[in-house]
Amino acid sequence: MKSISADELGQHLPTVVADVEAGEVYELTRHNHRIGFIVPAVSSTQIIPRKVAGAADTSATPRHTLRTADAVDELLETDKGEW
Repeated sequence: MKSISADELGQHLPTVVADVEAGEVYELTRHNHRIGFIVPAVSSTQIIPRKVAGAADTSATPRHTLRTADAVDELLETDKGEW
């Protein structure tokens, strides 16, 4: 897999398009952080599905009972330490 920055993509778009047509996969970066992938339309590369919009459904998640503190704030206070 090749890597290209967003700025370089603008400068080398015809070359990148030709590479992708030939089956090459690109990792797209901005400020040295991965922001996405450019993949051929037909590829053996696993495509990550789009995130579902909306709030998370936590109704099936079992409730956790605190055993070492009376409240979450108390737990956070002990982990925070002195600043």
